[in-house]
Amino acid sequence: MVSLAERCKLVRLLVVDVDGSLTAGNIIYGSGEIEHKFFHVRDGWAMKEWTRAGRHLAVLTGRSSEVVARRGRELGAAWVVQGASDKLQAWDSILQSAQCLPHEVAVLGDDEPDVPLLGICGLGAVPADGADSARRRAHLVLRQGGGGGAARELLQMIMRCQGIWPGN
Repeated sequence: MVSLAERCKLVRLLVVDVDGSLTAGNIIYGSGEIEHKFFHVRDGWAMKEWTRAGRHLAVLTGRSSEVVARRGRELGAAWVVQGASDKLQAWDSILQSAQCLPHEVAVLGDDEPDVPLLGICGLGAVPADGADSARRRAHLVLRQGGGGGAARELLQMIMRCQGIWPGN
């Protein structure tokens, strides 16, 4: 059996879901076509450090929103795939483009659409408040909830194992 530390050491690409993973899962509509999402600043800081360390970041979500495109750009995501009704198909495209093998990928997801990815990646992680099916499939259930620092918690663990966490 592969240890969590061994899984962490191999990760070169982080694929993150948005609603329920990078956010608490709330979708707030304003007037017109305006959609609001709340992102945790510490998640963002950690993802920026991840990309500054030369690692890859992909945002993969089933919904589409200009807010997500903006956040992806801010974070330095090389791929922002929205409206993915089939996340496995998008996963294949991202891995091919990133030249990564499944065991070199960590996934942060929280619900049914993420379950297939959690089962084939090297390190599948779920926020503390993720759906039961995702929690059962993941290698790791985080202490933090979606939108509450789950991405930071995951990246801090991975980057410490790799010796690249700032101040490590």
